[in-house]
Amino acid sequence: MSHSGGGGASPPANPDPFPPFGVHESRRIYDSPWCGLRRDVVVLPSGALQEYHVFEVSDAVSVVPVLPDGSIVMIGQYRYPHGKTHWELPAGRINEGEKPADGAARELEEETGYRAGRLEPLPGFYPTNGISAHYAHQFRAVDCELVGAPQPDDSEQLIVRVFRPDEVRALLASGRVEDGFTAIGLMYHLLFAE
Repeated sequence: MSHSGGGGASPPANPDPFPPFGVHESRRIYDSPWCGLRRDVVVLPSGALQEYHVFEVSDAVSVVPVLPDGSIVMIGQYRYPHGKTHWELPAGRINEGEKPADGAARELEEETGYRAGRLEPLPGFYPTNGISAHYAHQFRAVDCELVGAPQPDDSEQLIVRVFRPDEVRALLASGRVEDGFTAIGLMYHLLFAE
């Protein structure tokens, strides 16, 4: 899928890359099956040393599930870190050795009970590129059909709801879509659906 989206204008090129910082030393601070933290001391262009903490977490996927009539499936999900429940797109980590599209299809079915007729890639992004190389792959799941009940993990509390496109636009315009994966995925879907 080609994403021009700029009304026919060609997108400007990225800036020329800067030389990477040198690494004076690197030390593991924390490791778990979920994440890691690394403390690097980098060499700045001036020659000065600076401490840099890098959060390590595996890449993720998020999916915009679209029904044949254009409606969008979303989940209401509780998030422990901030204690809120809000509307989100199905999303999750990519398993080791799993292709992003396979992870997207798996997360879609596990969290919603829907299966995609086909998956179309959307632009991905770095959610926290100041502290992590963590990358989010995004997909639009087209012609979704309900094939079963959601199968959430024990730590997931969620409900599934279908929204009309105008309801999704209203949620975005109100600022109530507080999850970055969801906001970016829905905006790309709406941009490229026009």
